[in-house]
Amino acid sequence: MSAKHNIPFLERQSYRRRRLIDTIRMLPVIGAVLWAVPLLWRQSEDSGTVLTSDAIIYIFLVWLLLVVGGGWLAQSLKRSNAEERERGR
Repeated sequence: MSAKHNIPFLERQSYRRRRLIDTIRMLPVIGAVLWAVPLLWRQSEDSGTVLTSDAIIYIFLVWLLLVVGGGWLAQSLKRSNAEERERGR
């Protein structure tokens, strides 16, 4: 008797939608880690501190990236849900 593994079959669209939702859930964690990066920056040689302007620009760019990425992921999820409704599921 051969031992067969019971692997659940997930349709490609359903699988992609679930991974997309997982990515959306991880976005705040990724953002928090990226926002903490300026705390790890080396201090400049002459003054011994990190320039505040550099840190604020970095934080703003990370925020912009999170907003654009979140919008793009939300739009992708909306499109995926619309395709599911069209297929009658």
